[in-house]
Amino acid sequence: MLKKVRKYWQLYLLVIPAIIYVLIFSYGPMYGIIIAFEDFRPKRGYLGSEWVGLEHFIRFITYPDFWKLIKNTLSLSLYSLLTFPCAIILALLINEIKNTKFKKTVQMVTYAPHFLSIVVMCSLVVLMVGRDGPLGHLYAMFTGKSENLLTIPSLFSSIYVWSGVWQSTGWGTIIYLAALSGISPDLIEAAEIDGANRLQVIRHVNIPGIMPTIVIMFIMSVGGILSVGFEKVFLLQNDLNLGVSNVISTYTYQIGLIGGQFSYSTAIGLFNNIVNIIMLFLANTVLKKVSGTGLF
Repeated sequence: MLKKVRKYWQLYLLVIPAIIYVLIFSYGPMYGIIIAFEDFRPKRGYLGSEWVGLEHFIRFITYPDFWKLIKNTLSLSLYSLLTFPCAIILALLINEIKNTKFKKTVQMVTYAPHFLSIVVMCSLVVLMVGRDGPLGHLYAMFTGKSENLLTIPSLFSSIYVWSGVWQSTGWGTIIYLAALSGISPDLIEAAEIDGANRLQVIRHVNIPGIMPTIVIMFIMSVGGILSVGFEKVFLLQNDLNLGVSNVISTYTYQIGLIGGQFSYSTAIGLFNNIVNIIMLFLANTVLKKVSGTGLF
């Protein structure tokens, strides 16, 4: 190890700023986790605040709306997980385009929504589903009711998930297209010589070729099962859909930043992360046994 450091010391020197950055801004704040077990008071500091143990965790688990928060969070997460194949399907379709110019155009059009900020994207969604928006008019055409679709609780999850598909699917194809480019052309040529059509090549060559990538991405998606993005939910939330849109992240914002209950909100965040880690290990274990591929 020391020989490598001496030999490539210039490269290691370039890495030092990145290591310092990660230590300060990623590992340093982890010290603050201890306030989840304290009745934290800023004046007293981390070490001077009263130690309360698991009190905040018990308070959250016994909170009357605890299961409602879990249900709302899981409903959005699992619904989003159902759209996981969208990026794979789009990548397979783009990979089949032979015209280079058309292929680049399709990629540009599908990648573009990713570069919109979440605020701009949510503003577009609000306009689209409003009374005077195209989707609002379409809803009125079929139901005879002129309504803002975001005020209909049963439609919130669909609006949340499919707007996410529109924004992120194109960008999500990049990793799958990279995996597809790694498949040997000889395999595809051999399949075509054996009489395989395009669909058969996709099924028997392309999909098995990118399966390790698919498994790893799926494991990472399952590992974030309780991490519903706060910004998007918050921006699409209103009083009429609050019953289905109030998730763990928005509740943490309400009691943490607005209510000033820093210890309680930290405990909720830690609970959220522990569940995500458990789900990550569980998904990795199951899929590694089934497919032979895993993160570790």
